[in-house]
Amino acid sequence: MARTKTAATAPSGASAKTSRNGRLSNAERSAYFARREAAKVLRLVLRGDARRRAVGSIKSLVYSPSVKNKKATFALVCQTLKHLPIIKQVLDSASILNSKWKRQEELVYILTYDILFGQGISLVGDAEKFLMLHKGAIQSALARLLVRNKVKSIEDLMALYQTPDVPKPRYVRVNTLKMDVDSAVLELGKQFVVQKDDLVPDLLILPPGCDLHVHPLIVNGCVFLQGKASSMVAAALAPKPGWKVLDACSAPGNKTVHLAALMKGKGKIVACELNKERVRRLKDTIKLSGAANIEVLHGDFLNLDPKDPAYSEVHAILLDPSCSGSGTAAERLDHLLPSHASGHTADPTEMERLNKLSAFQKKALRHALSFPAVERVVYSTCSIHQVENEDVIKSVLPIAMSFGFQLATPFPQWNCRGLPVFEGSEHLLRTDPVEDKEGFFIALFVKGNIIDRSKNPTIPSSCTSTDNVFCQLGTQKKVRA
Repeated sequence: MARTKTAATAPSGASAKTSRNGRLSNAERSAYFARREAAKVLRLVLRGDARRRAVGSIKSLVYSPSVKNKKATFALVCQTLKHLPIIKQVLDSASILNSKWKRQEELVYILTYDILFGQGISLVGDAEKFLMLHKGAIQSALARLLVRNKVKSIEDLMALYQTPDVPKPRYVRVNTLKMDVDSAVLELGKQFVVQKDDLVPDLLILPPGCDLHVHPLIVNGCVFLQGKASSMVAAALAPKPGWKVLDACSAPGNKTVHLAALMKGKGKIVACELNKERVRRLKDTIKLSGAANIEVLHGDFLNLDPKDPAYSEVHAILLDPSCSGSGTAAERLDHLLPSHASGHTADPTEMERLNKLSAFQKKALRHALSFPAVERVVYSTCSIHQVENEDVIKSVLPIAMSFGFQLATPFPQWNCRGLPVFEGSEHLLRTDPVEDKEGFFIALFVKGNIIDRSKNPTIPSSCTSTDNVFCQLGTQKKVRA
């Protein structure tokens, strides 16, 4: 039977045996804890997917500071999710799980993957011992599944369930609070072919598939794993050093610390986050970045009073609210999730969810525009849906104009703009989920009386006054990395 190898488990044989004094070997100990870390991540992923309220993406959960054995944990989580439909059918057919083990089903899934497709497991824990006692029943159930699906190999069986991986360049953002771009290029260039992105100054492009998670520059916070579209958001806001900036929905914090870098560590950023678990991740990100000008506020952005003296000098707001995440489904490995396999996007409940998200997004954007001293507001999502993007902007335009805001054009050389559903939508920015491998949306609001091309390079060169800010982009070509 074909077996998929993974580095996440301890190998069989002498290296997997306990030492003579009865203690676990290093390989056993590593495998034991990697399985349990993977089970914790898998539990969060599956519960978030079931509730359509993810705590974070698979990658962000695995690569949080609390996970020690990141590479092994990531391999186990991804491989278990890829094989999960088969694992569930096998366990159901084998009928070996009692109520005790059903309460630990994520660990059971991890171990069953290793028994059937990995490198096997050793008897180092109660769960391992239990499943190894039933190894024959598990393998027999898999054999019956092959027969039932009229396939001869594991590869053929997996082909019935799997979605091909999406090749994509590896983007990394240099944290200029700790390292300059040229130094990062030189250091990364020792192992990889590195290019500078020609749109976002501190963004670098590496070949697809580069594993940088344990690279020293990642570990020490000199470089962050961050996609191109995500890196464009803070750059579009373009905060000046010394400004006071509000990041309304901050976690996990990559955009927050990018703002700090753009501000050269000067001024102040108030990073607001409602979710307690995400606040922890936000603080971890800030600590890793070395940013000293960020204040974390655990609370609801909507409850902040624009008239409060504490926010009377806020110059800019970045609003990246909760969204469907439909534009980063491939990056977040959503094709591995049970909801993806069930085709939930066509479910009426999904449209209901989108409408609820849109209602919240509109409310949050109206609130952001109401802060009296704010000069620039960026609204962004990682969604491909019009209801979360153009429809939100269209609905708030009247109130935005009443506060003196107009739409400006972030990155005018980028020609993938908003859907033409209202006058002025050409100022909105989209990235294409097929061509760019992720679907983001960015809208930039600027106070009309301060629009100045010399001070705001994101305004098109032909827009020299407030009166003609709603200019056409014509046939300008998209900058390509």
